[in-house]
Formats: sequence, C-alpha cells, structure tokens
Amino acid sequence: MSRKNQVDGTRRLRFDGWIAGLGTTSGTRLVLGHWQRSPFGTFSDVMLERADGERLLLAPTPETADFVAATYVFDTVRVVPVRVGVADDTWTVTAGPLDLRFVTGRRRPLGLLLRAVPGTLAGRPAWSALTDGPARLLLPGVRTRGSAREGRHEWYGARDLRSVREVSATFEGADLGGTAPVAPPVRFGFGSVPRKPSLTRVTTTVAVAARGARGEGE
Repeated sequence: MSRKNQVDGTRRLRFDGWIAGLGTTSGTRLVLGHWQRSPFGTFSDVMLERADGERLLLAPTPETADFVAATYVFDTVRVVPVRVGVADDTWTVTAGPLDLRFVTGRRRPLGLLLRAVPGTLAGRPAWSALTDGPARLLLPGVRTRGSAREGRHEWYGARDLRSVREVSATFEGADLGGTAPVAPPVRFGFGSVPRKPSLTRVTTTVAVAARGARGEGE
C-alpha cells in the first residue's frame, strides 16, 4: 500500500509506477502516468500538451482528476476511462479521445544504473534531493524535486529508464504523427520529462497539507 507520513503539518503520499514521456511529429507531447500503487489504488492518467500550447489532463475518476489538477497546471481537465495494456515491449493506451501505442527499446546505460537503486532508497525524498543535480546535467529539463501547486512539494525517485522507439497516436480521430523528441519541454509542473521519448520506472512522493490530503485509513 501507499505510504503516508505526517511531517511539519504535511502528509506525504507515495505513488509507485511508470511515467512515459513521448513526442509526436504533430507537436503534441504526451506524458502517461501508470500507477500500480497509490493512495487511489491502481490508476493511469495522461497529460497532453498540444502544439498550440493547450495543456490537457485525461483522468479516470473525479477524485484522481482533482488531485492531479491540484498538483499540476492544465487548461482543460476531462474525466474519461483510461485503460493501459502491456504486452512484452508494446504499451497500448485508450483514454477518451486518445488512442496511443508505443514500443519500448533497449535499456539505456543510465537505466542499468538506476535498476541497481533499491526501491526503499528511491522512495526517500532525501535521495531524490541528492540526485537532482546529476539529473539536471544528464537529462536537461528533468528535475527530481520541486514545488507544485497549492504549496505542495514533489520528489521523483527513478528506478529504471528505457528508450521508446516507436509511437503512434490519434486524438479525436486525428493522427498525431510519428515519434519525435519531447520538444519544447512540457509545462505541467516544475520540470519536464527527458527530451528523448522514454519510459521511466519511478517512485513519486507528494507532500500535501494534512487537512486536504487523502491517504490510507480515511
């Protein structure tokens, strides 16, 4: 289950899963969060930034939509069914008007290094704070800690990194094109995903005001 801690009037909520950062030749960039363990159970959500700068959230329930929208910045929020399937190296995602498919490639050298990080260590905010500097140097635009909306703070502990070698997607029936760098960087929060399309295993910790948080036992 997800861990929660009471620290200085805040509650720390932990999310374990995967983040895919993808670019398309149409200029639309996508960020998939596939959370296998969280305070909301297992769920997935998709953030899109269109070529014209519109930022859109697709989330499966009002509860998850409210939480994500309170943490990141969007122009539009839609509550739609979000389904993710994984077969070998191929991921398929359906989220309301979005149909997405991507294929992962080889694990990068950095991914091999991250796989050696114990999960208990990756889940500690102190570790994310320590790795923030190296992450900025190795992956421009990437941050492993920072401030979010409503006074929230976040820490990202990466545990694996794989390349994405193929992306295909349609939105409201329109083809978004083929694989492209995530450029310009997405503008949902304090940092972006790697410029090269990638899939990252991550433990994310979000510190929220205790009164407004939801966690185990509530």
